[in-house]
Amino acid sequence: MANRIRLGVNVDHVATVRNARGGIHPDPVRAALMAADAGADGITAHLREDRRHISDDDIARLRTQLHVPLNLEMAATPEMLEIALRHRPHAVCLVPEKRAEKTTEGGLDVAGQHINLTPFVRELIGAGIRVSMFIEADPRQLDASRSAGAPVVELHTGRYCEAAPGPERIKYLDRLKTAAAHAANIGLECHAGHGLGYDTVGDVAAISNLAELNIGHFLVGEAIFVGFPAAIGRMRALMDAARATH
Repeated sequence: MANRIRLGVNVDHVATVRNARGGIHPDPVRAALMAADAGADGITAHLREDRRHISDDDIARLRTQLHVPLNLEMAATPEMLEIALRHRPHAVCLVPEKRAEKTTEGGLDVAGQHINLTPFVRELIGAGIRVSMFIEADPRQLDASRSAGAPVVELHTGRYCEAAPGPERIKYLDRLKTAAAHAANIGLECHAGHGLGYDTVGDVAAISNLAELNIGHFLVGEAIFVGFPAAIGRMRALMDAARATH
């Protein structure tokens, strides 16, 4: 498929289940390898300041064992920069992080943090790491991401997924479409993710200017019932079908 959209699978919540009891099971690295074998184009893992799910050891093992690209989600802090430069993942996605949040609640304010983020981005790119900014579907944030030197942005789809079907969801979908088109116009590769499931992925995957979707929590939840290969296979099929009809 010429306009195939990539699927990145986030394995954070496999680690969440492991950490609920302690020990080594279930292993997020095993889940990542299974996801890759099932058709994931890449693996995403978020190393948080409080290490609530993915651990430093997980990142080290993912980096050495994966045969698909590793996308490291992280806050723009000196500690995380040192870790990224040590492990050299394929990509780093810079995200906002609040210690008390259950999950990432919104996009990074690149426009407001431009002065601090620009040297951070420069150092990562200098180490051969692809950098993306996790942002809201806002032209101001897209322009700031490009100005900061990031070649990629990832649009936050949480508000779209949480909206009730109908006019409200359509409003957020239109914002994603407009943002993806603007990203293409200013030379940015555009990804999207957060909260996507079987019932919401189709309209987002159909946006032609999107190159990649990153999906985690939903797939880990489905895998409990049907296994990773079946859960990822169905998501992959829905994404492909959406692209084939647009």
